[in-house]
Amino acid sequence: MTAPIAVQLYTVRDLLAQDFAGVVKRIADIGYIGVETFPFPNMTPQAAGRMFRDLGLVVPSAHTPLPLGDKKNEVLDTAAALSCKCIVCAALGPDHYTTVDEIRRSCDLFNQSHAVAAESGLTFAIHNHWWEFEPIEPGRSVFQVMLEHLEPGMLFEVDTYWAQTGGADPVEVVRQLGKRAPLLHIKDGPAVQDAPMVAVGEGSLDIPAIVQAGGDATEWLIVELDWCATDMLEAVKKSYFYLVGRGLARGHAR
Repeated sequence: MTAPIAVQLYTVRDLLAQDFAGVVKRIADIGYIGVETFPFPNMTPQAAGRMFRDLGLVVPSAHTPLPLGDKKNEVLDTAAALSCKCIVCAALGPDHYTTVDEIRRSCDLFNQSHAVAAESGLTFAIHNHWWEFEPIEPGRSVFQVMLEHLEPGMLFEVDTYWAQTGGADPVEVVRQLGKRAPLLHIKDGPAVQDAPMVAVGEGSLDIPAIVQAGGDATEWLIVELDWCATDMLEAVKKSYFYLVGRGLARGHAR
């Protein structure tokens, strides 16, 4: 079955700061079924959750701090306010993966977060950047070492663009993870770290092959463009019509 389409609101962060309600309504009007959230600078999760529900937008996942220590209740309360069942760690930063020991310590934090989420009826997923797919030692990438230390039930939100930027084949990464990767970040561009991204379908990634690799394991396709040289909302709209128009994702008929 074709997965529903969402957009990571980090994509339009600058516009949200100017007109949160107006931008979210435009996203709903395009036909997006869901939005993935990140910590909002000018909107409470409670107010945002009400707005999303009023517009018929689902929140499949939320980028949050790790639900540990003094952040635990904040993260769990945020998920509840957004009616969200999956919390995602967006990144720990490349300095957490410089040695095998650092990778193991990072995985310990992820495993603890996974347990906290499960106790609260939530799922927990790890979002990658490029550094997880760079080599840590001859013949092994950071990601391969991570898989050795993570709980078998750990989920992933595969950022397919950053996987390719880091030197991996995103098609193979998605295929390898299977049901452990229910969320796919879909973005496009030259797959170069500092270069602007483009609307999905206009760059170097083989989007149809990535979507096919996910198959029935993919629960959501989530468009995220970190930065563009063009109008961001126009890129968000083009991305929607590329994915939905080709039958790669499912949107709302408008």
